[in-house]
Amino acid sequence: MALDQIFGIAGSALNAQSVRMNTIASNLANAGTVAGTDQDAFRAKRTVFKAIMDQQGSPQDSSYQGGIKVKEISNDPSPVRRLLDPGNPLADKDGYVYTSNVNEMGEMVDMMAASRSYQNNVEVINTARQLMMRTLEITKA
Repeated sequence: MALDQIFGIAGSALNAQSVRMNTIASNLANAGTVAGTDQDAFRAKRTVFKAIMDQQGSPQDSSYQGGIKVKEISNDPSPVRRLLDPGNPLADKDGYVYTSNVNEMGEMVDMMAASRSYQNNVEVINTARQLMMRTLEITKA
C-alpha cells in the first residue's frame, strides 16, 4: 500500500466519524422532545458503517480500498417512554406524552468514541504527511 492511499482511507474514516458525530448531536438535541403519540415520538438515530474491502466503483476510488463508508442511518429500535403529564397540550386522551428513546449518557459515550476515532485518523494523516516529507528530503540529497 502506497502512502498516498493512506490519505484516502483516513479521509473516508474522517467523513464517517463526522456523520456519526452529527447524528449523535441530533439525538442529543432531540432528547427532551415529547409527542402526543408513540408513532410521533423522536427515535434516536444510529449510524451504520460498512467497510470498503474491495475495489468498488471507478479506478479513481481505488485509493479508498480498506476505508469505511456510511451504509445507512437507522432508527434505534428501543421503545419510547410514556409519561403521565395531563397538563401538557400534547397529552393524549389519557394524559400521557411520549418522550424520545434517546439515552443521553450513552450518546455522550458514543460521542467521545467518535471524537477519539476522528482524532486518531487525523493523527494517521499527519504521520503519513511527515513520512512523505521525509522521503522527499531524502531524494533531494
